[in-house]
Amino acid sequence: MDESGLTIPSELGRITISPDAIAQIVGRVAAECYGVVGMSLRAPGPARERVTRLLPKGKPLRGIVVRNADGAVAIELYVVVAYGLNLAVRSQVAYEVERLTGLRVAAVDVHIQDVKRSA
Repeated sequence: MDESGLTIPSELGRITISPDAIAQIVGRVAAECYGVVGMSLRAPGPARERVTRLLPKGKPLRGIVVRNADGAVAIELYVVVAYGLNLAVRSQVAYEVERLTGLRVAAVDVHIQDVKRSA
């Protein structure tokens, strides 16, 4: 994650929010989204050679990349989803980050790393 915080100017000064704090929000919102089974490690390489690993619920920062995009937030999520369900992850994450931080969200890129069938 980018170490520089994102800043909101105000009349009394400025507020700086760290990318880790934003990643905590993103992780909690994504975990509650319908159809998301869990977060996955970001895995480089071709898709068929990638090994995805479902991360435990207690590790929300892994599988999330937060960047400063010209004063706005750019987010990348690496998720494992349930088969056959419609996802609303992008809109929910963008809405909650904007609502809770006051920062503008430039992009939310969702990378589906694996699909799990329900039992």
